[in-house]
Amino acid sequence: MMLSLAIATAVAACAKQDAAAPAADAAKPAADAAAFTIDESKLPPVNRFTLDNLDTSKDACTDFGGYVNGKWLAANAIPGDRTSWGAFEMLDERSTGVQRQLAEQAAAKAGATGVEKIVGDFYATGMDAAKINAQGIEPIKGRLDAIAALDTPEKIAEHLRTTAARGENDLFGFGPEADFKDSKNNIAYAAQGGLGLPDKEYYEKAEHKEKLAAYQAHIAKVLELSGIAAADAAKQAKDVIAFETRLAKVSKSSEQLSRDVSLYYNPVSPAEADKLTPNFPWTKFFESQGVATPKMFSLAIPAFHQEVSKMLVDVPAAQWQSYLRFHTVDGASPFLSDAFVQQNFAFYNQTLRGQKELKERGKRVLDTIENQAGEALGQMYVKVAFTPESKARMVTLVKNLSDALKVRIENLAWMSPETKKKAMEKWAAFTPKIGYPDKWREWNGLATSRDSYIGNVLAANEFNYKWMMGKIGKPVDKTEWGMPPQMVNAYYNPLQNEIVFPAAILQPPFFDPNATDEINYGGIGAVIGHEMIHGYDDQGSRFGPAGNFENWWTPADAKGFTGLTDKLVNQFDGYEAVKGKNVNGKLTLGENIADLGGLAVAYDAMKAAAGDKPDPKTDGLTRDQRFFANWATVWRRNFTPEELNVRLTTDPHAPANFRAIGAPSNLPAFAAAFSCKPGQPMVREGDKQVVIW
Repeated sequence: MMLSLAIATAVAACAKQDAAAPAADAAKPAADAAAFTIDESKLPPVNRFTLDNLDTSKDACTDFGGYVNGKWLAANAIPGDRTSWGAFEMLDERSTGVQRQLAEQAAAKAGATGVEKIVGDFYATGMDAAKINAQGIEPIKGRLDAIAALDTPEKIAEHLRTTAARGENDLFGFGPEADFKDSKNNIAYAAQGGLGLPDKEYYEKAEHKEKLAAYQAHIAKVLELSGIAAADAAKQAKDVIAFETRLAKVSKSSEQLSRDVSLYYNPVSPAEADKLTPNFPWTKFFESQGVATPKMFSLAIPAFHQEVSKMLVDVPAAQWQSYLRFHTVDGASPFLSDAFVQQNFAFYNQTLRGQKELKERGKRVLDTIENQAGEALGQMYVKVAFTPESKARMVTLVKNLSDALKVRIENLAWMSPETKKKAMEKWAAFTPKIGYPDKWREWNGLATSRDSYIGNVLAANEFNYKWMMGKIGKPVDKTEWGMPPQMVNAYYNPLQNEIVFPAAILQPPFFDPNATDEINYGGIGAVIGHEMIHGYDDQGSRFGPAGNFENWWTPADAKGFTGLTDKLVNQFDGYEAVKGKNVNGKLTLGENIADLGGLAVAYDAMKAAAGDKPDPKTDGLTRDQRFFANWATVWRRNFTPEELNVRLTTDPHAPANFRAIGAPSNLPAFAAAFSCKPGQPMVREGDKQVVIW
């Protein structure tokens, strides 16, 4: 787990992977990609809002989700190789289709160089099932032999340092991120890790006992596949569960981490850290990572690291060996022979999340490329999948949303002039990034080949880790992106006060250059507003205009804000997601604040853009009705029961069907658009109505 991922998740709850660094000569590889072509006929259809999807037998004021999405959800089962299916996943399928054609062409190109060679090598070796199966576990045999030789606390600590330096740290998170108090400069952050299950709750609560037992069986099976006899593997699996359960007791939950970003910031000197963890000295760790020992770094969740230090001396070496052997093999399994791949799928995808079928090999290899060299492929992607016209229209939309947010802030009745002034300073400092980076990351030094798939993965792990280590103690490069262009997502980074929209999300139903304004404002407009509002949600609002962690609220305003957000917690606590289990309003608070404010701001921007132009109706729907209908279209999504259960414990986003109705039910404009009456489910009024930004 990289710290940039964890911190951004805590604040903005958006999928995020390693950021990208600039390169002086990166323009050439991107230009080369122009020679690649895409056959549109091989891509899935575009997913636009259509009148046919509306179920007019449903009352929008009573069951808005059913009115907009009921027919679609009933007609669109989850594909066997997925655990959810909706607007995001459909766009991801299109993006994957483009990526596949690019990767195939790169793999077939003789004499490819730069990013094309990297993509081609990954794809060619990943698709060579015969070679992967013939190699078996041999590619990681040396790593397992090293683990077998660990018989003292000192050797184990040294092993942890050595593997971390290769980017293979299963025990804790470590990486660079902007200093909370000085966001212009990067420092090192160390955080918790080490658990194989999604959250500490899985080790502690009775409701997860079946999954914990299945995980133990999975551990035993993986150890067997690695060469351990069945009886011994079963015993070692119990030891691994005991080891992780001990870590879980000193770990923070998903809810705690997502709703208190300050947990990540615990500045200490290396000498102070060494006193906290005497059996795992941080001065030695920094030296082993090729990083100059800093004056200060953040030892986040210190109780976790203290426990690891204790475990180095009071957990038997054999138990450490079992833990490290399992995680080494388990982490490598997706890139090894079929037996390992199938076992990995059987637990993490099938048992834990309800996925029925293993993704076919091409999709899995593309996932690997996105994780290991996403921006390399992204340079090729934007040349064939993102037009300058789309970027220009997005620039206009962002400006319109920004203007609407400004008016909202200026007219807040509950905020004092003192706090409002600071809020406006933050608004003025927002930096939007659209489509793809202005400068691309440099990939020189990543040596890939056609010899071994996992060899390429391990090489990229180490290359990316060393690149990350090179940031520690250096100024933040604000041109970097935290997502590749082909990822269907968006995010807000509080430490840089920036909103980022990769190219792949700028397609229907979010953004359609051929659609009327209200469709785009109800789609990507609300997403833009959502990301802007993250700067003012319960965690983003703890960072100032320059991205520093600071309190810019008067005590009275802070209290008033909490009173308003508590009402939103109560609203979502009241939604029953599965029988007997409701949405966690506190876990999902940041996203729900962003949805509510983002949708309101997008509506204001749409009305401002329309001006005095008459509303002619389209397909029998008013402009406002189409705006809200496309908002709900974005959140159409089916989940497997298992996936939904995991998300209710770990995901800072509420299930999509509640996002479709949660924000609109608080907006008088929605009630007016559909002529809803007081007392109907989509009309929250009085003390139940939530109005924040």
